[in-house]
Amino acid sequence: MNAVATDTTKAPKTSKDWDMAAIAPFVALALLLVLGYFANPNFVSVANLTNVITRSAFIAIIALGATYVISSGGLDLSVGAMVAFVASLMILFMNSGAVADPMLMLITAMMLALILGAACGLTNGLITTVGKIEPFIATLGMMGIYRGLTTWLSQGGSITVRDRELQQLYRPVYFGDVFGMPIPIIVIFVTAAIAAFVLYRTRYGRHVIAVGSNEEVARYSGISVKKVRTIAYIIQGLCVAVAVIIYVPRLGSTSATTGILWELQAITAVVVGGTALRGGVGRIWGTICGAFILEIVGNIMLLSNFVSEYLIGAIQGAIIIIAMLVQRTLMRK
Repeated sequence: MNAVATDTTKAPKTSKDWDMAAIAPFVALALLLVLGYFANPNFVSVANLTNVITRSAFIAIIALGATYVISSGGLDLSVGAMVAFVASLMILFMNSGAVADPMLMLITAMMLALILGAACGLTNGLITTVGKIEPFIATLGMMGIYRGLTTWLSQGGSITVRDRELQQLYRPVYFGDVFGMPIPIIVIFVTAAIAAFVLYRTRYGRHVIAVGSNEEVARYSGISVKKVRTIAYIIQGLCVAVAVIIYVPRLGSTSATTGILWELQAITAVVVGGTALRGGVGRIWGTICGAFILEIVGNIMLLSNFVSEYLIGAIQGAIIIIAMLVQRTLMRK
């Protein structure tokens, strides 16, 4: 009886008892949907909303990895350049003809992308943990390295999948659907479900939050801070690889300009979703909501004449500043 009474007292009874930072992104998303309808009734059509969510797949999946890194007290500014680098190596491998069978080649190329993404994430993690370099500086340096290597690989141009049969075989990964549901949308929610399970239901997930909340206390509790953060960067690299696997069939090519400012969009999606930039709080579904919000804002700007579409980057920059101010206000309360 006492246990039941205790649980009852913990249940939120008024609006003040709810975690507003967790609810706010979904409220904002609902308001944006209403605003979009009034801006242009075609906005709420199934075709348009499906297209919007599909286009958000790259940032949404990368932002899931960023949620782990930021929750553990880290930061990764290299994800956009990492996308370009991994995509370039993936396409170069596909053009090499190392595997004769097209389907086997495609599967091998996808596995290579995952290995490369994990390796890049491991590199970033070791530089920040073992090298003891501030995440901002370490990943900023790696951003320059990945972008420079991509420019070298492409010789300043673009790298394109040359095999037409392979292109057609790969195309459904982005443009295909399963029972009417676009494959990128399925990948978003499957990846998010896995990320949510690991963060909320496993020991490692609890360690991520503990390290982000208070590094010293976590260390005294027997948690390997270096290991937890390094794995978080590896998860980030794997999420980048998944995004690359979906991105490559969209255009069939990549260049040194691929993924520019994606790090800003990913971090914005994480912060808008309610994850604290200082670490210690991670909201997977909020991050997905944040990615949707960014794409919906851009879509509304395209469908209406209120704001120029060329200001999308400026609007996204303003959104992350506003989100941080809202977070700080909610934390003070």
